[in-house]
Amino acid sequence: MRREYPEAPIVGVGAVVVQDGQVLLIRRANEPSRGRWSIPGGTVELGETLAQAAIREVREECRVEVEIGGVLSAFDLIQREEKGQIRYHYVLIDLAASYVGGEPTASTDALEVRWVREAEFDELDIIPRLLPILRKALRPE
Repeated sequence: MRREYPEAPIVGVGAVVVQDGQVLLIRRANEPSRGRWSIPGGTVELGETLAQAAIREVREECRVEVEIGGVLSAFDLIQREEKGQIRYHYVLIDLAASYVGGEPTASTDALEVRWVREAEFDELDIIPRLLPILRKALRPE
């Protein structure tokens, strides 16, 4: 299924990877939000669970191994053209994740990858909808 101007919504998954009071962020290489900082993630492939997709995407984008926890958020990302045509429609599910191993290295869909402390959030062009989710992951109940 094509991602731009799709015929139906696409399910996407993101992983909020936490280690030692930091979150793992990537700078996106592709639209939507090219060049902005986000969490690693991507589309769920046929036959994959959300957790399997998140593990695969973190491995592909960051070369890092993770263990998946619970759901942090679900979000509808719908971007329309001026005339109303839908350019992107994703149902995004963000999962908590714990770092297991590997040296973060930008790969596939990531221009950069790095560990970020909450105090650094204002210094980066992070996708705004993610800020409360990142803070929630850093302060589990």
